[in-house]
Amino acid sequence: MARRALTLPILKRLSGSPATARLLRPTQPARTVTYMPRPGDGAPRAVTLIPGDGIGPLVTNAVEQVMSAMHAPVYFESYEVHGDLKRVPEEVIESIRKNKVCLKGGLRTPVGGGVSSLNVQLRKELDLYASLVNCFNLPGLPTRHEGVDIVVIRENTEGEYSGLEHEVVPGVVESLKFCSERIAKYAFEYAYLNNRKKVTAVHKANIMKLADGLFLESCREVATKYPSIKYNEIIVDNCCMQLVSKPEQFDVMVTPNLYGNLVANTAAGIAGGTGVMPGGNVGADTAVFEQGASAGNVGNEKIVEQKKANPVALLLSSAMMLRHLQFPSFADRLETAVKRVISEGKVRTKDLGGYSTTQEVVDAVIANLD
Repeated sequence: MARRALTLPILKRLSGSPATARLLRPTQPARTVTYMPRPGDGAPRAVTLIPGDGIGPLVTNAVEQVMSAMHAPVYFESYEVHGDLKRVPEEVIESIRKNKVCLKGGLRTPVGGGVSSLNVQLRKELDLYASLVNCFNLPGLPTRHEGVDIVVIRENTEGEYSGLEHEVVPGVVESLKFCSERIAKYAFEYAYLNNRKKVTAVHKANIMKLADGLFLESCREVATKYPSIKYNEIIVDNCCMQLVSKPEQFDVMVTPNLYGNLVANTAAGIAGGTGVMPGGNVGADTAVFEQGASAGNVGNEKIVEQKKANPVALLLSSAMMLRHLQFPSFADRLETAVKRVISEGKVRTKDLGGYSTTQEVVDAVIANLD
């Protein structure tokens, strides 16, 4: 009895150490749910790659390195496309249609001068009508607000960003605005399949009563088919104020084209910055994955010269791509490794408060792969 009394305090002291805690902890199975692929699902998939301009080649190369280190079942068909071209080359469009998946860096968009954005061209040509940006807190990355996990789904091919505008008479320009029922359907379908609890429609129907009114009608009609998902509406200017004051109230946000661009970038800034937010564009047949917010951002010359671009956003977008391709375990490994690097805080690029190069981030992610 005396020996038992002596042993218990010793065990308590020992159990306080991390090493002993690991020894005493019951062994847990590595996986409790098995992904059962169909025969042939493990065959390597071709992905069209557009490195793009500015920091694009740096961050797309980062993805290539990590995919190679993971032995992920994808291979890339790379095409040189730059923002100063008048059109996206037809062979690039055909490659994306054939492969059904594309990963791209930013394409520089000239301001003014009547030059069409290749980013917009690509979305319209492939009918990538839904843009998705996931803005969420990353453990270890301090932000003003906690508990942020917002998905912004915006119409991608109609409205102001569609470029449907013309000069009626000298000095008078008319821009056409449309809203589509299919973006409402996609937002609710996304929420349903991803166990999200609420969809918020962002609008300006108090002023644009016809166009934004039609958008709300579509959202309300679709909402009736998903009774388990809460639905509400918010005017875009109030939305921006609510985002910066209490962003955790939002879950899935569905918006017309222009509002979504503003909302997504605001949400990204709140959650940690555009350099860490993943995203993509999807249509009925194809998907293009890229940096979520400010997807056309090509960085500045200094970052390119110093090779200090942040690859995190595109790495996380690549994890989204792997899930889209039905390679969930590879997606989990990649996402977990990136989050470990962020959480440890030893390797960070300048936009996250560090001094690391792109390659140093890549090396750290590879070192943290399971």
